[in-house]
Amino acid sequence: MNDMNWLSGMTFAGNEPWRLVGLFGSLLAALILGKVGRLVLQGAAKRLDDKGRGIAAVTMTSLADSIGFVSFAVGLEAGVGFLRLSENVGNLFNTAVNILFILSVAWVVYRLVDVADHWFSSLIAKTSSRMDDMLAPLVRKSLRVTVVILALLQVATALSDKPVTSLIAGLGVGGLAVALAAQDTLKNFFGSLVILADKPFGLGDRIVVDGHAGPVEAVGFRSPRIRTLDGHLVTIPNGEMANRTILNIGRRPYIRRLSNITITYNTPPDKVRRAVEIIQAILKDHEGMRPEFPPRVYFNDFNAASLNLIMIYWYHPPNYWDFLAFNERINQAILTQFNAEGIEFAFPTQTVYLAGDSTKPLNQGEQRHGPGH
Repeated sequence: MNDMNWLSGMTFAGNEPWRLVGLFGSLLAALILGKVGRLVLQGAAKRLDDKGRGIAAVTMTSLADSIGFVSFAVGLEAGVGFLRLSENVGNLFNTAVNILFILSVAWVVYRLVDVADHWFSSLIAKTSSRMDDMLAPLVRKSLRVTVVILALLQVATALSDKPVTSLIAGLGVGGLAVALAAQDTLKNFFGSLVILADKPFGLGDRIVVDGHAGPVEAVGFRSPRIRTLDGHLVTIPNGEMANRTILNIGRRPYIRRLSNITITYNTPPDKVRRAVEIIQAILKDHEGMRPEFPPRVYFNDFNAASLNLIMIYWYHPPNYWDFLAFNERINQAILTQFNAEGIEFAFPTQTVYLAGDSTKPLNQGEQRHGPGH
């Protein structure tokens, strides 16, 4: 009995033991409720997802991920209510609890951005433009940055006891200095807006910029990410990207082949005509041809060491590996039929005439004089 009287007479910073028990009890109850609430919301999210209600499922998941923080803030405020505190300490605790509440609400809103992102992504999925796929992550990042900025302003308000408008006005000069220091960042931000408006490429498109070729993996506020065919990840700032010439290979409607086939100068004219006919026959109604893009074959030039046949055709659709396989079949057919017809392919050569060749007299010592000599 004396021990109980001694315990009841004890104080900790002016607080009886039962007040401390109330504080820890509130915190423990808050943590337990947060854990139970998380499990309940996760179960509800799974059931909604199984029913195909995606937005509701994402909402429940976002709340499940944030309810623990909110429960802790509520439990702390309730627990602090049990304590007997001096005015200065009480003000400090109240400020801390207010900041914790601001952060917990901001965390809930931050997680709920996933709901807006899911809804926006579902709308974009219904469009045919691949450029819209880049808009979803930008919107998500913009919303989250906005939430963070507003939360920081609210925390600053709680710490300074000044309204948000006063804080914003006080940041005017400092904001100007920051803007001057962040010119490149602003340039890249507006560059991303230009890219989104102009839509020169979309996610997954293979592009070539400054000699870097590969598919676009992502587009952020600062730069897009291009995975080169060597496997390297290349980033080019949006501010520079907006002023670059972008070759979008992914949007070409076809692949064109232009090839020069050379034959020897001693090929008779009828064999030259036959060579053109052979290639025309091989390419007639070829695989991947469309009526508005028929193949073209001409004897078009006299090279330094060969007669030149130009061959042009277009392959649809622009599947590169199918195009290469088709090229191989065309090459094999031309090689086979030229060999069968006795048409020789040319290669760089030089002809040397000897002085003893009666068919090609060199007329050594003979001089040609122009008029007047």
